[in-house]
Amino acid sequence: MAFMPITWLLLTQFLILVLKCDGKVPAIIVFGDSSVDAGNNNQIPTIARSNFAPYGRDYAGGRPTGRFSNGRVPTDFISEAFGLRPTVPAYLDPAYTISDFAVGVTFASAGTGYDNATSDVLSVIPLWKELEFYKEYQTKLRTYLGDQKANEILTEAVYVISLGTNDFLENYYTLRDRRSQYTIEQFQVFLVRIARGFVKALFDLGARKISLGGVPPMGCLPLERTTNFREGNECLESYNVVSMQFNGKLKGLVGELNKELQGIKLVFSNPYYVFMQIVRRPSSYGFSEAAMACCATGTFEMGYACDRFNLLTCKDANKFVFWDAFHPTEKTNRIIAQHMVTIAMYKFL
Repeated sequence: MAFMPITWLLLTQFLILVLKCDGKVPAIIVFGDSSVDAGNNNQIPTIARSNFAPYGRDYAGGRPTGRFSNGRVPTDFISEAFGLRPTVPAYLDPAYTISDFAVGVTFASAGTGYDNATSDVLSVIPLWKELEFYKEYQTKLRTYLGDQKANEILTEAVYVISLGTNDFLENYYTLRDRRSQYTIEQFQVFLVRIARGFVKALFDLGARKISLGGVPPMGCLPLERTTNFREGNECLESYNVVSMQFNGKLKGLVGELNKELQGIKLVFSNPYYVFMQIVRRPSSYGFSEAAMACCATGTFEMGYACDRFNLLTCKDANKFVFWDAFHPTEKTNRIIAQHMVTIAMYKFL
């Protein structure tokens, strides 16, 4: 039964090569949370950071960049797949300028969500502020390239939106306020309404090729499995059900907006099923561990709890599905990104 995933990976890699040769995407523009943050949080006063070892140990030069991974994150691989640069820089990183951002930029902030209350938890950049940074970026791009060239890039660029997990795990299931206001079903509707407004705002600003990302099986993150004593540290199925419900609503939103907004090409990029396949059958993808993470004990550590002084951190992250208790390894990110490109984002070409 290991044959099918391996065959699928080979096919995926072939399609990636085709996209690299024939792609016509001038830039990747990213919004979201730690799944796609490349270091914006390094520049703001928050504990939601990863700009220290062992984060980034498998990144070029072994440099911790602020990516919550041992290496690259999915949008880096997506950029590479479209024939662009192998990394997408953080907008607030002073090491980069508008010439770098002209072909790719991420406004993402680890710890944020659709709900402003989510970003308040760790004092990170709310989604509305990411949009304000994007407007600022538009102005800089037009000054740098001129209106005509800048507008071409802004229209033809692929916009990637990746967030939502923190709204549930960091906000709804942790704090009382939203639980007192909404049932879990109502909260999902509330988040989808925000997602609708955000996509429409991007559309009004000229975006036409937009990928709206779903959430992974939240109950299978090591942090959630660690606390699932009742079921022997297995995946917390109630959280996975919520993931599927929310993804279903986002998929419905994509269908609605494609009919409503003339000229938009909106796709739903759903990581849930490929992620679940990896977690359930890790050996088919070359992994040996899917329940615990590489860093520290692999059960609850992330951010500052995952540091270079912890002697328990694994030697080879490629054997692990997860890097820390919340985030995938670079190898997993690559697989997820390839899946997103070949299943959904190829429609942008």
